[in-house]
Amino acid sequence: MPQPRTRNSLLRSGRANAESPSAFPAAPRRGSGVRAAASRLLTAALSLTAATALALPAAAQQDAAKPITLELNRLEPKPDLQPPGCRAWLLMRNPGDTALDPLRLDLILFGKDGVIARRLALDVGPLPASKTLARIFDLSGLPCDGITGVLLNDLLACGPEPEGRSACLPRIATSSRVPGVGFDK
Repeated sequence: MPQPRTRNSLLRSGRANAESPSAFPAAPRRGSGVRAAASRLLTAALSLTAATALALPAAAQQDAAKPITLELNRLEPKPDLQPPGCRAWLLMRNPGDTALDPLRLDLILFGKDGVIARRLALDVGPLPASKTLARIFDLSGLPCDGITGVLLNDLLACGPEPEGRSACLPRIATSSRVPGVGFDK
């Protein structure tokens, strides 16, 4: 019975050389195609996960460098409120790539004597990414000329995660365009 011809037997007989392709290519191992495909798929999935994990902190760091500005832009008397009061205009800018939803502020308003006149919890969100918005709120029973300052006492919410509050507060910059009324943090 003749022996099967293999690549090694052809090389020994001189009928083939090591550089030439063999007439008898090596047969694939059983199941190796499935294992190789699974291995490639797993490698791709791990690479994608690693790239995403590296990109998210980078985006958060870029946003952290961009200040969120809150500006007390205008106070106007509102005699039609019961009791008569003041309308406040707040201008907000989010230059980051991440929307702030929800965004809730804890504000303290000071009267002429420097004593706290009112505390407000304002829901001013959502504040979309790369967007400037104006929010209006009415202060019944508090005349505009009785307000001498506003303090951003705290953030009640800044984004969907509880830890977002501590990350947002350092990014917030406050200012006021109203003469004689400061807006501090």
